[in-house]
Amino acid sequence: MTSRQRDAPGTPGRSLALPEAAAQKRSGTNLPRVGGYNQAVVLDAIRQADGVSRVELAGQTGLTTQTVSNIVRRLLSAGLVAETGRAPSRGGKRRTLLTIRPDAYFSVGVHLDPDMAVTALVDLSGRVVTRHRRRLPAAADPDRLVPAVTRAVDRVVAASGIARRRVLGLGVAVPGPLDTRHGLVVEPPNLAGWHEVALRDAVGAATGLPTVVDNDATAAAVGERWAGGADRAGSFLFLYLGTGIGAGIVYWDRVLRGDTGNAGEFGHTVVVPDGAPCRCGARGCLEAHCSPAALVADLVERHGKRAAERLGLSLDPLRVRVDHGTLCRAARDGDPAARDTVALAARRIGQAALTAVNLLDVSRIVLGGDALRGVTDLVIAEIDRQVNGHAIARRVRTVAIEPSLVGLDAGAVGAASLVLHGTYAPGWRMLLAES
Repeated sequence: MTSRQRDAPGTPGRSLALPEAAAQKRSGTNLPRVGGYNQAVVLDAIRQADGVSRVELAGQTGLTTQTVSNIVRRLLSAGLVAETGRAPSRGGKRRTLLTIRPDAYFSVGVHLDPDMAVTALVDLSGRVVTRHRRRLPAAADPDRLVPAVTRAVDRVVAASGIARRRVLGLGVAVPGPLDTRHGLVVEPPNLAGWHEVALRDAVGAATGLPTVVDNDATAAAVGERWAGGADRAGSFLFLYLGTGIGAGIVYWDRVLRGDTGNAGEFGHTVVVPDGAPCRCGARGCLEAHCSPAALVADLVERHGKRAAERLGLSLDPLRVRVDHGTLCRAARDGDPAARDTVALAARRIGQAALTAVNLLDVSRIVLGGDALRGVTDLVIAEIDRQVNGHAIARRVRTVAIEPSLVGLDAGAVGAASLVLHGTYAPGWRMLLAES
């Protein structure tokens, strides 16, 4: 696989447009498109409810009872929803309840972290059916990565026993920056040697699946919104803590991607002026001080190598993930040096989150990513202290700080959810898109 120029055409039939990506040419709508939008609204309402009647759907969506009945008939015929029981009687005829059929369709998500690839097959509800984890070499060559991704996709689909025709597509979550219009991974600081890699077209052609590529933190936010249902409705800031640090923004149920699809580079918020050099070229970025590698380095710098030896850290650059896990377990168990190191990083993350909350005015922060393993409670407590102790609107609302409902596979589930969200979630693209 080679890098592609920005005006290179996509592979026909092998790519999926991001629903809220860069601006598209707008055109008028027509009744078939309105019908498709209304169907998505009804399906989304059914998906978020634990059993809902046609009458309740009409009240929730603002559509007429007849319109809802017609849409439900189509959804039942397509096998997307099922009648699963009856509501308690309120003096009249008991209403039939509708629920989503999670096994109607599936999608595959691949999360490419700098040293780990996680592949997951998820059902229509966002539940993981099968997964595959593979460690990547320190410098993952894109030419070798595509065959590995293809094998992992084939493996999870085969392990599930699900017919491939029921797999809607493939989502790939990678560190930014990206050119989302052309499916290019531009030049991410955390993927050395990657320069305008046409990942979407290459993976789509190799797997034979319609493919979409997005920023890993944004994808994780999409997955949280999709799988979280009513518990993640509204607005929230998703903080993804992995090898790098990023954010996904969901505002009034809409994923904010920015003009170029690169919103949410939370890890490159400057928290220490003239601080440690970051791989992005700046100094003092959150990622340069709070990533797993930075935490291990900070422990040594402020508490000495003897503390690292006492904890059993190897200090091998190729074993950063292992050392970070050891450090976090020690912090969880109360080791003073380890706990101090994690607390300082959490405080800096909280300070950056405070700025984001003041800017966005969201009422929930969700934390995900495997860098939180073992220290989620400690990090949540420190972010809560910073945000709810200093936010400008703290007398108006309290910001909930919560762990991800998706768990450690947020990146892969989010990647798969890009396909589900792009296919079934209601959005202006259904009214304005040319096809």
